[in-house]
Amino acid sequence: MAKVVERVGDSFADRIYVPAILAGLKITTRHFFRNLFGQKETVTIAYPEVKIPYSPRWRGQHRLLKRDDGEPRCVACFMCSTACPADCIHIVAGEHDDQGREKFPVRFEIDELRCIYCGMCEEACPCDAIRMDTGLHAAPVYNREAAWVRKDQLLARNGRDYAVRADAEGPPCAVSSK
Repeated sequence: MAKVVERVGDSFADRIYVPAILAGLKITTRHFFRNLFGQKETVTIAYPEVKIPYSPRWRGQHRLLKRDDGEPRCVACFMCSTACPADCIHIVAGEHDDQGREKFPVRFEIDELRCIYCGMCEEACPCDAIRMDTGLHAAPVYNREAAWVRKDQLLARNGRDYAVRADAEGPPCAVSSK
């Protein structure tokens, strides 16, 4: 059995949206004059001169970690590219000469324009080869090809030598950056 509910606001003025339009114009006019004459409440930032600092929890761009012999820790298992929701990690695997290792990344590229910096690649990596702890923001580029970060660039990036916890009050936990 259906219950009949009376509609509220079925007057002629409500149906032509006059009160709603006037309320919106009132708010817009108030904000316009407040921003025009009251500079204390303006939320605009003069960007090149004034920069808002990043949160200490912000991780930054990706980097690849190295083994003790200088080669990347990555074993080209494709876990990071599989877990990436933006599909921005591209890996080409190759067979390793050393019998102790199966594969290594011949090419490891990240499309920084597609990346959403979610950290899923970092979480999915079984050998802790990729981290997002550089503290770097993506640099502006003039073409799409310049936004592709390759293996040598990822290996050259330095990150923090420690883990940062948002709720930590003491010194940060020690983590190897090798």
